[in-house]
Amino acid sequence: MQHVTSNIRYLRKEAGYTQAQLAEKLDIKRSLVGAYEEGRAEPKLSTLVNIAGLFGITLDSLITTELSDTPARSGNAVPAANGKLRVLAITVDEDQRENIELVPLKASAGYLNGYADPEFIEELPRFRLPMLGSNGTFRAFEISGDSMLPIASGTVIVGRFIEDWGTIKDGTPCIIVSQKEGVVFKRIYNKIQEASMLRLHSDNPVYSPYELHVEDVLEIWEAKSYISSTFPIADLSLDKLSSIVLDLQKEVQKLKKVE
Repeated sequence: MQHVTSNIRYLRKEAGYTQAQLAEKLDIKRSLVGAYEEGRAEPKLSTLVNIAGLFGITLDSLITTELSDTPARSGNAVPAANGKLRVLAITVDEDQRENIELVPLKASAGYLNGYADPEFIEELPRFRLPMLGSNGTFRAFEISGDSMLPIASGTVIVGRFIEDWGTIKDGTPCIIVSQKEGVVFKRIYNKIQEASMLRLHSDNPVYSPYELHVEDVLEIWEAKSYISSTFPIADLSLDKLSSIVLDLQKEVQKLKKVE
């Protein structure tokens, strides 16, 4: 809890709230806000959850990270287009575990404006996938189009939030949220260091790669899983069938030698 004191003060000032205004939003006494910021008292878990939700950050970041010294501030990571610290609106279940919010196709346009709005995120469908664990914050996006075949249109991609875009490795499949392109699913080739750009590639060779300036990017989520009602179509091309026949012939020859 060592970072909570400075983080509450930092977040309040960044948002332009007085202690009284913050207390009103959290439905607590103003004197408690002062006590939290001066380290004379520790917020209850429910209050911490409310603070994280209000400022659109994860509970883990509020407790374990010195937000005023985050990479997004120091320049080691990519700043948001408005120059402020990227924040993340989340929801939690009754056990204070983070949900996975689903952004369906019909909500994609609204997400560009509401991605950091706790009230908008609260209205999204949400679920949990225990196999993903609790290491990180996850969100699901329904994709459209055939640019990432064999992953079909309508597939739901579950991504983990990336705070430091400079760490993205070439070829990483990601959901990229930007004002210019909307919500897209592509493989990223990282050109941040040399050109402040991301080069986006489709798995479908019909689509040409293109570049996106980091100032246009709002969020990036590394793809970790997907949910689809469409099973991939088997590759039964002539070359594939020939390869299968050749493999079978080799196996037959091996069996004959054993006899």
